[in-house]
Amino acid sequence: MLSDEELLVLLRGGESDRVEFKEKLPRDRDKLRATICAFANDLPNHQQAGVIFIGAKDDGTCADLEISDGDLTALSSLAHEGKLLPFPSIEIAHKVLAGCPLVVVLVHPALQPPVRFETRIYVRIGAATQLASAEHERRLLERQRANNLPFDIRPLPNATLDDLDLDFFRRNLLPNAIAEEVLAENDRSLSQQLASLRLATYGTPPQPTTLGILACGKEPQRFLPGAYVQFVRYEGIDVDLIKDSERISGVVSEVAKQLDILIRLNITTAVDLSALHEVRVSDYPEEALRQIVINALLHRDYENTNAPVRIEWFADRVEITSPGKLYGRVTRENFGTGATDYRNKNLAEIMERLGLVQQFGVGLRRAKIALERNGNPPFELDEIEGFVRIIIRRRP
Repeated sequence: MLSDEELLVLLRGGESDRVEFKEKLPRDRDKLRATICAFANDLPNHQQAGVIFIGAKDDGTCADLEISDGDLTALSSLAHEGKLLPFPSIEIAHKVLAGCPLVVVLVHPALQPPVRFETRIYVRIGAATQLASAEHERRLLERQRANNLPFDIRPLPNATLDDLDLDFFRRNLLPNAIAEEVLAENDRSLSQQLASLRLATYGTPPQPTTLGILACGKEPQRFLPGAYVQFVRYEGIDVDLIKDSERISGVVSEVAKQLDILIRLNITTAVDLSALHEVRVSDYPEEALRQIVINALLHRDYENTNAPVRIEWFADRVEITSPGKLYGRVTRENFGTGATDYRNKNLAEIMERLGLVQQFGVGLRRAKIALERNGNPPFELDEIEGFVRIIIRRRP
């Protein structure tokens, strides 16, 4: 947050392409969202935060606004409710400047513009918020390409090293990522170790990346609301009657372990009495389900959606739905044949080091083989409205 002195200078300078006054908290929050979107896009490229003063009249004089904790809570939810994507970085504070009570909303420039409010791009032109023209959008996209780090190693706004479970990092990630003899001779600081694995940025202060939050964050869903798995078990072949429902959240390695247990518990194994000797047969091969679930965690879109991975277990099939379309050179025709491309390349490397991925590009082929050996039909692939769904039919 800017200092009171800096805020006073902006307040007294009047509305501009960095400053907006609002007399009261508007009932129509969409206008506020549009202004946040415009400041996050920072079309003039000030590389400084835009400021919304709520409680200031159009001429900058005090509106004597009464401010409640509920107002602050409502405002703080605007950045992460999913209407503004990618999520803007905002700070909100109750301030008294020159005797005037104000809510100050600080909007930091987006690292990867353009930010969109419900698919529309807003920019700030002088003291007005307006829809971006084609030329404005082109300028923002050029700036995006200049800063075009993969999403999984971009720093996460508002995250600090306090948001990482550093004990988990030392005990689980570091020994698997760095050879023992290298660690023994390594005199790097903790922040340097995090940065070398792209879990945080170099610099002062270091800032956790998306990868860092997914791999060792204390609360990954605080920064990536869709980074969890929704499991639902139904009684029949449709969604009428739910038998069990669970939300699996946490760092990606713990989510994978919990899903292994859940898959094992829900597979039914029977004895084939028609054989000459006892044969145990499962309705689904555990290996196939595990490989497809890991594929969903690895290749899903974490950037543009708040949707989770969904596992829906019906009486006759299991459906695994992952946010994001097929990525890169992977197509419907070559899906599952070994063709590989990575939306989250750095996450893939961490998952491999943790033993969650044994060999890149073979997981779906292993799933195919396991299904065939178990007597299940081949899995089916659907692409539906920005999601990939794999359907695994029960063994006849």
